[in-house]
Amino acid sequence: MDIKTLLAIRQVEFLYLFFPSCVILRLQIIWRIYMDYLIPKYVVEVVDKLEKAGYEAFIVGGSVRDLILGRSPNDFDITTNARPDEIIETFADYTSILTGVDFGTVTVVIDKNNIEITTHRIEEEYIDGRKPSKVHFTNDLEGDLSRRDFTINAMAFNGEFGLIDPFKGQKDLKDKLIKTVGNPRERFEEDHLRILRAIRFATQLNFTIEENTYKACKDMGKLLRSISVERIRDELFKILLSEKPSYGIKLMKDLEILEVILPELLPTIGFDQRNPHHSKDVFYHTLCVVDNTPTILSVRLAALFHDLGKPHTLSIDEEGVGHFYGHEKVSEDIARKRLNGLNCSNQLIKRVTSLVREHMTHHANYKDKGLKRLIRRVGKDNIFNLIDLQKADKMCSNPQADITLLNNREKQIKRILDSKEPYEKKQLAIDGSDILKLGYKEGKIIGEILDYLMEKVLEEPKLNNKDDLLRLIMMEFESDEEF
Repeated sequence: MDIKTLLAIRQVEFLYLFFPSCVILRLQIIWRIYMDYLIPKYVVEVVDKLEKAGYEAFIVGGSVRDLILGRSPNDFDITTNARPDEIIETFADYTSILTGVDFGTVTVVIDKNNIEITTHRIEEEYIDGRKPSKVHFTNDLEGDLSRRDFTINAMAFNGEFGLIDPFKGQKDLKDKLIKTVGNPRERFEEDHLRILRAIRFATQLNFTIEENTYKACKDMGKLLRSISVERIRDELFKILLSEKPSYGIKLMKDLEILEVILPELLPTIGFDQRNPHHSKDVFYHTLCVVDNTPTILSVRLAALFHDLGKPHTLSIDEEGVGHFYGHEKVSEDIARKRLNGLNCSNQLIKRVTSLVREHMTHHANYKDKGLKRLIRRVGKDNIFNLIDLQKADKMCSNPQADITLLNNREKQIKRILDSKEPYEKKQLAIDGSDILKLGYKEGKIIGEILDYLMEKVLEEPKLNNKDDLLRLIMMEFESDEEF
């Protein structure tokens, strides 16, 4: 948190402490503090421009919630009584994006920032568990706020009126509660994804889901089956990137919607590994690993999937000890299938499955040559993610786990990369065209020669110069029939 944000929070705390009854004065001064320290100039510009044009304008939703919590919002939304055509006219000198205009939303681009401005609206019946059949524009701010999902997201704020909070969202923030606006069953019928959003907000904020909202989540969780995989994916990824994703995953389990979102996890619940090196069942081991990896999506996903093959590969030896030979390959297949089902990018799938496939290599006693092969398989940009995953996996296995080997391996890999020692064929000092100039014909021989040279250079990096590599070719392949 930067010093300006911290100062703003301290000023707000001072006002609440010494002027507890002067609500209007507090809000007006707080607004100015926020304007100076927390709200970007382009947002202030939008509000001011709408107000000068004769309309009311409020910062609304998650940005208000985050401001109250002392957080810097990722984005700002504005609600206004101006109709879409009036918004467009007011911002005629700016670029406007009209993709949401039928629902009252105009996106205005200011200083390369997109800000959504939405006309106050009320909505008719939702017909598909996602969108209203029709919207009506209104001048009633409270009516607009009443259509929102949770009380903590149903607040509005501006300089003249201060905080507008008809559903006691500020109190729920104080009490750390996720609670729907009005009847939770009605809110979830309107948009089924709100069930998963309740879990996501609870996870991100470390809040509790209010009792009636919780019960409705549990009773109606199966409705999530009708939601597009892309919307499910986006909420799931936000849960995984929170400070403690295990909280959200356990909520999904307790609310009995894990079978909808991540059914592959179900066999791990209560699955005894029957191994002295593992103190947890596979489910809680997995949650521990996810929590202890960096907040990088590919790493969190790899942590989630890395051991899902264990329930399918258990074998018991003569001493009653459990083993899971080849579970990393089964886990890789599970990860690929699920990520494909979520319509993830090929790049993300490749990074995740590579980490899952290689996570057991922490047992190998690699020399430099072996580590270079590992870098080649995983990729330079992914190799330290693998080390982080392996450290978390090791530490979550049992309280006495020792990660000294992995710390040393990390240093070895840094040395290899810093010294620019080659580990893949494209780093060789010669390529296929150089070999063809020696008189070799196009064909598999070119690849065989490059593979041979790569092996030599992995063992002795100093050989990676054109003269030595050509000499090696002449020594090894001079009698080849294709030469």
